[in-house]
Amino acid sequence: MKKTVLAITMAASVLALAACNDQKAADDEIIATTKVGNITKEDLYEEMKDAIGVQVVENLLLQQALETEYKISDKELKDEIKAQKEAFGDNFELYLQQQGITERFFEKNVKSQMLQKKMIDSLKVSDEDIAKGVERAKTEVHARHILVDDEKTANEVLKKLKDGGDFAELAKEYSTEPVAQQTGGDLGWFGPGKMVQEFEDAVYALKKGEISEPVKTSFGYHIIELLETRKAETDKSEEEIKAEIEDGLKRVQFEEKLQELIKAADVDIKVDEFKKALDAYLPAKADKEEK
Repeated sequence: MKKTVLAITMAASVLALAACNDQKAADDEIIATTKVGNITKEDLYEEMKDAIGVQVVENLLLQQALETEYKISDKELKDEIKAQKEAFGDNFELYLQQQGITERFFEKNVKSQMLQKKMIDSLKVSDEDIAKGVERAKTEVHARHILVDDEKTANEVLKKLKDGGDFAELAKEYSTEPVAQQTGGDLGWFGPGKMVQEFEDAVYALKKGEISEPVKTSFGYHIIELLETRKAETDKSEEEIKAEIEDGLKRVQFEEKLQELIKAADVDIKVDEFKKALDAYLPAKADKEEK
């Protein structure tokens, strides 16, 4: 039930494999010799592909999707690389050694960072949404839910609840969450940002003791009951809360925009072992393929 935040990471190993792949034409080039055999670029590529291949495919596809929407000029890239190098000062070479990367890999990573920043800077959050988020941040909810696979079953459960059925017992009978056998679907106390957005919106729209209509998320269909609410305890100032809310809303937009760009790219992964590289960004497609 916990929400996950999607983000692009361009690790040194990913960059290394991408560079290795760019030079596949020289795959028989020997990079090391030993008394018991040689190691070629092809050996290195295959080893890295098996270890981090899915992550590489994921990152390269995400980078390409971003580049269709956001542009980095040669001057922008050159200036940013220069600024980051100057920030390291005399420790730049030491940093490269500690990270196990070359200067070329560092520069690729700078471009990846810039693309993500351009995307984030393009996202806009309304004052109304921030205000609503701040109000939520001041309140914690105690809720329980019954999670099922399809809407038909969700409506069946809802009817039984309306007819006087016991929520905890129905959770044990129907819920696809194994923990429901012990909890009866009780989620305890939580605040905003802890659950997927559709679930959060639904539970905060309920009144105490009210049960929701079926709520669809990437996990399935939920029947939610709001048990109690209480004032959230925090030492944060209003401005700190507002900043956190704005950041959280932008994270949601970031994920949605990534999904939009990936769908528009119409990606067709040809190699079976990499087929699931984008499943986290296209949950509906992943669910369809599993059925």
